[in-house]
Amino acid sequence: MTFSRREFLTSTATATAGAALGSVPALAAEAPGHKAALPVVIASSNGIRGVKVAWDRIVAGEDTLDAIIAGVNIQELDPDDQSVGLGGLPNADGVVQLDASCMHGPTRRAGSVGCLEDIATPSLVAKAIMDYTDHIMLVGDDARKFAIQMGFKTQNLLTEKSRQDWLRWKARLNPGDAWLNHDDDVKIKFTTGTINMNAVNAGGDVSSVTTTSGMAWKVPGRVGDSPIIGAGQYCDNTVGAAGSTGRGEANIKVCGAFLAVEQMRMGKSPEQALLHVVERVIAMTEKRLLGDNGRPLFDLDFYAIHKDGRFAGVSCYEGGTFAVCDSAGPRVMTSAYLYKASERPRR
Repeated sequence: MTFSRREFLTSTATATAGAALGSVPALAAEAPGHKAALPVVIASSNGIRGVKVAWDRIVAGEDTLDAIIAGVNIQELDPDDQSVGLGGLPNADGVVQLDASCMHGPTRRAGSVGCLEDIATPSLVAKAIMDYTDHIMLVGDDARKFAIQMGFKTQNLLTEKSRQDWLRWKARLNPGDAWLNHDDDVKIKFTTGTINMNAVNAGGDVSSVTTTSGMAWKVPGRVGDSPIIGAGQYCDNTVGAAGSTGRGEANIKVCGAFLAVEQMRMGKSPEQALLHVVERVIAMTEKRLLGDNGRPLFDLDFYAIHKDGRFAGVSCYEGGTFAVCDSAGPRVMTSAYLYKASERPRR
């Protein structure tokens, strides 16, 4: 059963009028949720192929982090996914810059890479930083040099499809230029898409990874939440893991993945924890990014898994989905949400 925070509070006999939308304890332990026999892999919905690959590898005895990185590699290497890796929509200069981070619960280690160019699998570069250096994060040209030294092959990440989309966007920037606007047939793409994947094996070991090409048409050098440990993803082997996709700037300010794991540490279910995080995101959002009704103008989705097999996906608005794989197989599930789709303001 999927429900909004408001619907739950309205239908709970003990909820008071003042409990709406702001009081996480009102959810108590009664909130519905999902639980599966271990192992379990969850991801953003574009990871529907990857969760099955990761789950199969974990069942075969592979390490959880290696397994989920293999899962996200599918999207990183898919030129038709324009929000991750090869074929990702570029920055304002037409350059594809990638971000990624990962955490390994059993060893309490992490790796991260930002503004990486010419390497299609930043998740693997982040893991190489974790495995072979005393650092956690490398960025820009030096991260590229490190990757090449580690044996990664360079390639042009800007596919013709993404280049054409960039040219269409660029042609629309200046109304006084020499280009004619064709509103009926020129559709300007925009994405903040990403892939986050989290897993727990039969022994309760947890790992997480997030990888992205970032916000389309971003200012060169922009880093979102994906490579930020505690924002784009976070895991603690004693509790669980969480991650996000969507507007990274909104998530960074609340350290969303860390906050979700800490909420689970305090006893909240994954769903309760993520609803709390979304509330905090909106409470920390500046007025220019809110509609007249106080609802956010952007998308943000969160995913969490507890080491006992409980899991959840939560979106700002009704209609969000996420991918999961367990012994029942891979499937896309509907996320819980804070606001109904009808409450979403128009830009």
